[in-house]
Amino acid sequence: MNLHEYQGKSILKSYGVAIQEGIVVDKVEDALAAAQKLTEETGTGWYVIKAQIHAGGRGKGTVQETGSHGVVLAKGIDQVEEKVKGILGGHLETAQTNGKGKKVNKVLIAQDVYYPGETATAEFYMSVLLDREKGRNVIVYSTEGGMDIEHVAEHTPHLIHKEFIDPRVGLQGFQARKIAFNLGLSGEAFKQMTKFVAALYKAYDGIDASMFEINPVLKTSDNKIIAVDSKVTLDGNGLFRHPDYLAMRDVSEEDPTEVEAGEAGLNFVKLDGNVGCMVNGAGLAMATMDIIKLSGGNPANFLDVGGTANAERVEKAFHIILKDPNVKAILINIFGGIVRCDRVAQGVVDAYKNMGSIPVPIIVRLQGTNAEEAKKLIDESGLNVHSAVLLQEAADKVKEVLA
Repeated sequence: MNLHEYQGKSILKSYGVAIQEGIVVDKVEDALAAAQKLTEETGTGWYVIKAQIHAGGRGKGTVQETGSHGVVLAKGIDQVEEKVKGILGGHLETAQTNGKGKKVNKVLIAQDVYYPGETATAEFYMSVLLDREKGRNVIVYSTEGGMDIEHVAEHTPHLIHKEFIDPRVGLQGFQARKIAFNLGLSGEAFKQMTKFVAALYKAYDGIDASMFEINPVLKTSDNKIIAVDSKVTLDGNGLFRHPDYLAMRDVSEEDPTEVEAGEAGLNFVKLDGNVGCMVNGAGLAMATMDIIKLSGGNPANFLDVGGTANAERVEKAFHIILKDPNVKAILINIFGGIVRCDRVAQGVVDAYKNMGSIPVPIIVRLQGTNAEEAKKLIDESGLNVHSAVLLQEAADKVKEVLA
């Protein structure tokens, strides 16, 4: 689950990480009061207005309706409302929105932490995530903060450092000091960075995050270390332990079809292909997507119906898959272990009849418990459903109907 910048910063602050303070608003008329309150609390006279969407590159992005960037500076309280109007309610297009704009429902009015005229500042990149290959958490950091880390990795990979952390013992003091040293810090800035790193890792571990990314981490001219931005992804498998963080979920930032599928208990991810998939089990779903690709098609989705595939569940899955106009065929691939194949087949037939008609051909491959009975049910249904027993046979039928 992704969080907005202001939400991630609130979590960081609760763990003792110094942040760029700010107040989030969702109405233009609240902007001035928020800026005044921020001045009272921080003393700032300039304000950074930041669009709150689940996408990176906001500063370089453009609001389609106004031409404003997604992150702008208001040089005085008299400019705040005008700057907010240029962003709030518009559709911000960035390099990560796939050519589409995301509606900005909230903006963060943040303090300006770049003191006027100061030159002794530095920006760093830092993230914490899991390295699955090594089975350890890793802190990735660089002196090249404020830039696209992908660009740094491609052109100057030697400027990216990694510190691997054994989850059994956690972050050690010498590792935090090593990070501060590699960033070229000394004196008070060195001390502040070691504290920053320790608090950041504690936050990452404490909330069951799968990623914390801060770009940039700012060293001010008076040697403070501040998180100017935050990108946080929470591990969905750990959310049952954090109902307060689950309440932060913003479904307006998610694909509406994926939200609907989640509410129905279906594991669904939308893709860009032309063959819809309905499978029980994540591993089998991945294999199904591979066979579709090998057959000349492209998977339009990942959809795991789980261990229960009754008529109601199958019908719901059909509705979700068919919301994608690019779908030209549907492959149902069920391995009957816990669930009986004949029950799934009956569910497919019943769902087909309940829906009246399905405008694309359906290939049903059932293997396992009562597979033969299931095939007979499909073949005798009189519906536009092609049955298969072997996976290759199903792939051949996909190729045939797409031809």
